[in-house]
Amino acid sequence: MSTPSHPILVAEDDSDLSELIKIHLTDNSYQVEQALHGGVALDKALNNQYSLIILDIMLPEVDGFEICKSVRENNQQVPILMLTAKAEEVDKVKGLEFGADDYLTKPFSIKEFIARVKALLRRSATPTIKDSSKQDKLDFGELIIYPKKRSVQLDDELIELTSKEFELLLLFANNPGRAYSRQELLDVVWGYQYSGYSHTVNSHINRLRSKIEKNPSEPKFITTVWGMGYKFTELDELGLT
Repeated sequence: MSTPSHPILVAEDDSDLSELIKIHLTDNSYQVEQALHGGVALDKALNNQYSLIILDIMLPEVDGFEICKSVRENNQQVPILMLTAKAEEVDKVKGLEFGADDYLTKPFSIKEFIARVKALLRRSATPTIKDSSKQDKLDFGELIIYPKKRSVQLDDELIELTSKEFELLLLFANNPGRAYSRQELLDVVWGYQYSGYSHTVNSHINRLRSKIEKNPSEPKFITTVWGMGYKFTELDELGLT
């Protein structure tokens, strides 16, 4: 048997489902920690390092939305897969806007569940935007992006970005001057299954700007293309050509 890897937190209050998830993850050589209550899940998520958090929305004490929000406020890049018995679109949108990376509605097949887990772990381990893995550094003056390290510096200070924020920034930075519609950004960064949730892009762009722009209300790097979407400022406009 291969050595277990990738510690995963399973926050699910249905003990039977939690055990079933644990069995299948363990069979795939993942380490699993369980939390049946929201308070325990929040404490574990904020005080331990995980490769993935599987988060039920309807947890007792503290719900999944609040846990997701708290994790993201602490600048953790860990991927989050949200689970819920609800099929309402508003819950999916809310989860995405709080920073969840993927979403499964119960009941789901174990085959699909494991496929989603593997995809999230694969995306978080390596840069996913085209050609980024070939570059050691993208230098835009005070803003420097290290694709291989998945890290960003602003004025020599390390900036903590979530996985989705980093992927958005990397896509823009690899294509300066190229305008992207919100739907295009959803397709490339989130995946086709999130078609129609364009306001999720707005939320992430606003958070990204708050981290990399000295004046987010007058952005230098990621600008709005009215009636279209967003683009990364061309190099000559940044004075870099």
